[in-house]
Amino acid sequence: METGKNKNAIIIPLLAVLSGFIVGAILMLIFGYNPIQNYGSLFTGAFGDIFSIGETLRNMTPLLLTGLGFAVADKAGFFNIGGPGQYLMGWFGAIVFVLHFKALPGIVLIIGAILVGGLCGSIWSGIAGYLRAYFGTSEVITTIMLNYISLYYVNYAIKAWLAPKGSDSSPSIPSKASLNTAFLQHLTNNSTFHWGFFIALFCAFAVWFYFNKTKSGFEIRGVGLNPSASRYAGMDVKKTIIVAMLISGLLAGVAGALDGIGNYQNISVSNSTPSVGFDGMAVALLASENPIGMMFSALLFSALQIGGLSISVFSTTPSEIVNVVMASIIFFVAIRYAFEILLAKGIIKKSNKSKEENN
Repeated sequence: METGKNKNAIIIPLLAVLSGFIVGAILMLIFGYNPIQNYGSLFTGAFGDIFSIGETLRNMTPLLLTGLGFAVADKAGFFNIGGPGQYLMGWFGAIVFVLHFKALPGIVLIIGAILVGGLCGSIWSGIAGYLRAYFGTSEVITTIMLNYISLYYVNYAIKAWLAPKGSDSSPSIPSKASLNTAFLQHLTNNSTFHWGFFIALFCAFAVWFYFNKTKSGFEIRGVGLNPSASRYAGMDVKKTIIVAMLISGLLAGVAGALDGIGNYQNISVSNSTPSVGFDGMAVALLASENPIGMMFSALLFSALQIGGLSISVFSTTPSEIVNVVMASIIFFVAIRYAFEILLAKGIIKKSNKSKEENN
């Protein structure tokens, strides 16, 4: 029985991905575009050379971390959709730290920026966790509200405290505080690939270890499965709720910090919340919130985003077709129970019996 579940955990996401690509191909054919050419361009744009690979892995970093953050909260039974706001607060916190303490050694600036970014994201999600634990407030509503509060607060803070007069962007951080080093630039042909990628991989293994090997991780999963039974077993449900939300925001905040000092090197006024927080949710759902599986789902979504830019370069196909593919994958993941029914042994046995009866 357990073997069947493990097989389905792999087969169902693969079916969802394949179905998403098929939907995208059908739409291209309907509108007169060549799906084989476009998917070839997509693959080349994502993995065609060392520069493309560097860009894909760099873009994968925040997707993986925000996905891990969403998974931690969801394991506890909470739908944390505040990833965009937590990511933005982490990005802001990291840049502020580096700019205000730029006289410190580079390694201290990098470690400090990551810690401050994670702390900012953790505090932001902890607000929603506290309100849920002690007042029963829906975390969906509070995290949505906090997303917009973070957007407007960060925009105000950039204009008021960081950006030079007449500018919408903060000054760039010193090169010694950047995760994108000359060595990595030389290695990846001047791509934006940075050391944050390896930090994200470490976080994925750390979350896996936390869920499977620690008491706190077990309590989070227990509360997610049955809060009443967990309370009866002696677990502090309120504390567990807050811990789960703090860790969730911590990971999203680290994602923002790594992007801030690894990719952007500064922070600018934005018109909307970062989409990476929502994309991370898709990464987590596709991998069934398995931290190791999320490495592959984050790589897939990153390849679609980076490689999709090449589609409109080599053809007249709009690059937005990639969004359709991604949305289709998410849709098929959402109806995974339909795939489970199709793959269930009971259904197969029934169909075989009906055939034998007809014969």
